[in-house]
Amino acid sequence: MRILFVCSGNICRSPLGAQVLQERLGPAASVHVVESAGTIADDGAVMDGAAAGQSVRLGGHPEAHRSRYLTEQIAGSADLVLTAERSHRAAVVQLAPRAAKRAFTIKQFARVLGGLEPGDLADVHSPEALVERVARLRGTVPPPADTADDDVDDPYRRSESTHVRVADEIDAALTTIADALRAVS
Repeated sequence: MRILFVCSGNICRSPLGAQVLQERLGPAASVHVVESAGTIADDGAVMDGAAAGQSVRLGGHPEAHRSRYLTEQIAGSADLVLTAERSHRAAVVQLAPRAAKRAFTIKQFARVLGGLEPGDLADVHSPEALVERVARLRGTVPPPADTADDDVDDPYRRSESTHVRVADEIDAALTTIADALRAVS
């Protein structure tokens, strides 16, 4: 399964998400292609130093990351798209309309997973079926009181404490997502 993380510059949140998910998946990571891109990325940029530090803190490996610009082909080829913000999800859907049912913010996907009943996933036996089921049931889980709560703040050029908070939010959501993916892999 191809999992795509999307943010703006592809130097903070999306590479952090990709690297942390690979760590949280453990041995199950080998059955997935986990990658990232940015809606305004400059191809080839290294990961932001503060974000890379958070990746290392959470077990990630940022050394090889190089940013890349989100294209229609990249967006359309993903089986699951996890975006930092709702605006990034909108950009993905604008590029690849068929991706709408498999595109979520990182926090939204985790929130929907956490809000499902145990029986909702009982007959799901593959990562692709998991994405399809979450997409179908996303409307049954109440949205947050403030829709912005599904977004992950952009930590670029902000304080160390902001980078830590953002990384911890991403990690918490991805722990839930990784648990669900491992359960059906």
